[in-house]
Amino acid sequence: MIRNTTKNQKLGWVLFVLYLIALVYFMFFAESFGRTGSTKAGYAYNLELFKEIRRFIVYRKQLGWKAVLLNLGGNVAGFMPFGFFLPIVSRRGRRWYNAFLLGFFLSLCIETTQLVFQVGSFDVDDLLLNTIGGILGFLCYKKVQGIRVRRKRRAAQIRETPEGGR
Repeated sequence: MIRNTTKNQKLGWVLFVLYLIALVYFMFFAESFGRTGSTKAGYAYNLELFKEIRRFIVYRKQLGWKAVLLNLGGNVAGFMPFGFFLPIVSRRGRRWYNAFLLGFFLSLCIETTQLVFQVGSFDVDDLLLNTIGGILGFLCYKKVQGIRVRRKRRAAQIRETPEGGR
């Protein structure tokens, strides 16, 4: 697996693993996100789609923009690196539907673990936002790859023309 990879792919693997470590830390151990060892007597979970998203939008003035951006934007931004690095480390990740499914299943695993260990809260809205983040990261990867391919083609055309394109 690692033997037949380029330097960029090896760097992608390192960054992907570091991202996953950071994701696990923030989802389960970061005290700044309310992740403490003590379990709450009344553990909360949400199984109604758009309930928490709607609540954050409707009560944005009372909650504050920081809380709204951290919850809604943070869930999207938190999974963008997953969607970006997945196609770098896996050929299967280069198909949008695989990136979609793997992003959804990683999010489902995290949410289920939060439910079982009562750390954070299980929220279907987080599943949606995380999956959207994974897809946006995948689209960013595709855009970057398109730019890289165009630059390589231009460089090859310049080398092929007489006198280096002058």
